[in-house]
Amino acid sequence: MGQTLIEKIANRYAVGLKPGQKVHAGDYLSIRPKHVMTHDNTSAVIPKFAAIGATKIHDPGQPVFCLDHDIQNMSPENLAKYAKIEAFARKHGIAFYKAGSGIGHQIMVEEGFVTPGSLVVASDSHSNLYGGAAALGTPVVRTDAAAIWATGKTWWQVPPIAKVTLTGCLQPGVVGKDVIIALCGKFNNDEVLNHVCEFVGDGVAGLSMDQRLTIANMTTEWGALAGVFPFDAVLREYLHARADLYAARGDDPPRFSRPDVETWWRERLEADADAFYAKELTLDLGQVTPHVAGPNEVKTITALPDIERKQVKINRAYLLSCVNARFEDLCEAAEVLKGHKIAPHVSMYVAAASASVEEQARKAGVWDTLTAAGAKTLPPGCGPCIGLGEGTLEAGEVGISATNRNFQGRMGSREAKVYLSSPAVVAASAVAGYIKAPMTIDTGYMDATITVNAAASAPADVEVIDGFPSSVTGRVLLLPKDNLNTDGIYGKDVTYREDLTPEQMGAAAMLNYDPEFQKIAKRGDIIVGGSNFGTGSSREQAATALAHRGIQLVIAASFSQTYARNAFNNGFIVIECPALVDDLRQRYATDVSAGKRTIATDEKLSIDYARSEMTFAGKTYSFPALGTVPQQLIVFGGAEACVAAELKGL
Repeated sequence: MGQTLIEKIANRYAVGLKPGQKVHAGDYLSIRPKHVMTHDNTSAVIPKFAAIGATKIHDPGQPVFCLDHDIQNMSPENLAKYAKIEAFARKHGIAFYKAGSGIGHQIMVEEGFVTPGSLVVASDSHSNLYGGAAALGTPVVRTDAAAIWATGKTWWQVPPIAKVTLTGCLQPGVVGKDVIIALCGKFNNDEVLNHVCEFVGDGVAGLSMDQRLTIANMTTEWGALAGVFPFDAVLREYLHARADLYAARGDDPPRFSRPDVETWWRERLEADADAFYAKELTLDLGQVTPHVAGPNEVKTITALPDIERKQVKINRAYLLSCVNARFEDLCEAAEVLKGHKIAPHVSMYVAAASASVEEQARKAGVWDTLTAAGAKTLPPGCGPCIGLGEGTLEAGEVGISATNRNFQGRMGSREAKVYLSSPAVVAASAVAGYIKAPMTIDTGYMDATITVNAAASAPADVEVIDGFPSSVTGRVLLLPKDNLNTDGIYGKDVTYREDLTPEQMGAAAMLNYDPEFQKIAKRGDIIVGGSNFGTGSSREQAATALAHRGIQLVIAASFSQTYARNAFNNGFIVIECPALVDDLRQRYATDVSAGKRTIATDEKLSIDYARSEMTFAGKTYSFPALGTVPQQLIVFGGAEACVAAELKGL
């Protein structure tokens, strides 16, 4: 069987393979990524790095630090944190981008750290963006980042791979944001959950680089681990332009040159004709029309003409973030705002994806157009997108945003509502004062299909290793929500606080999801959740806080792979068992229908790890055997201890 593009990239960056070994989906690998990016969370990686006994960076050219999240915070504590990160970078010779330089993912592409056919990771869930430049960009967690600093490598399981064929051409006024919102809404039943998507088809050639980066970025919200575009003529031309810019500004040495681009072009990776794809999806770009997502749900979409008729009043509008704040996005918004003023009751906030994008917009007069209309400018960074700094939503307010997430409480109050859309729609809505299209739109049928391919599966042959528990028992807490995100599990108010004790972290668990959780939960409980548990941000405290609260483990129909990775990397067990979830939902249907978010069953569940079986209410359920890698992580108490043992030569 041939290999997909993703499998070939993984093969290129895998460590310790046998001669001639071909990597395929499902394989556990040791990988050595080209780069690893961390942002404000670098300060949390530094003590992990020290805790595993590391004293020097294995390869100083591998890490990249970009301060971009809480850059409006001028408190002595935050400034001290930033100074600590910069000092660490200077000491170890690591590439460092100070606050105000821009959003880390944008910098990684702009500054040439991301190249076609490379594997680049980041301790952030939107590392998917790198796929717009034909790289496999995928998230790792803070513990992985520390391991890469110390040893140059980490572990990764190659996920299932989906082929997404884009046909046709976009209609005038339709942009990349409309494409990914369409995909999120059209395929909104976890069709690509924990997959990597390869975008192919004749429609790709008509997409600009900015549009590709937007689509790749929001594959995260679609449920995918990454979205990768091919290395084609459009990307080749973009890379030539970047190489010329590096040469013109006198970079010594430049990140790459025109001859480098031509070498990559000759050696570019492509999928084999007989490669296996778990899913095959198609979307006709010519039938995509602008939609909005929400409120407070990415996968619930409404055609613009339908929501425009309702005249949904807005209070705030946002043009910022790593998904839609590049030059092309700012130009689209400026074209709509030209000659108009933002409605008196609306506040519009604009922040470029990077300082260089802002400079480009200023030189082109785009920035002046935005501010002349009344937009309030913020420094290049994340800001309101993550609920930090100026412009966050108050209770009862409604926002329209060109960001990538609109989870409840993420951009401010839990009592606010957020809709997602393209930059042009944000601008038109800011002027009108309600959600409005910038042009007349005909809503039509979007042609989209999906095929599921069955793969031959081999039986698992995994033994329980010494030190791993053979069985556990605990009371079940049913949390019946699908797509329970990490913002709900561990809210923004505590995510960037590093002064909390384990007990305080445990006391903050689930409060943004259910304020009653802390009153109901008991130590030793076992949580049973829905599908895609732990979606959203890569914050690892969403796993550790539950452990600190005394939760033994989480069982769910499926997990965000980033969440599962965080869990095992911190010695916390997660298990997929959709049959148990289905039965519990039926058994407690009355409570679910009543809207209870945390349901105490007062019944015990027993898990036999040796037999990969669990028993609840007299019924036995099978679950995938936990392999050697996750078992070792549990036995050692997490990845840090595993790496420490490696550094000591144990």
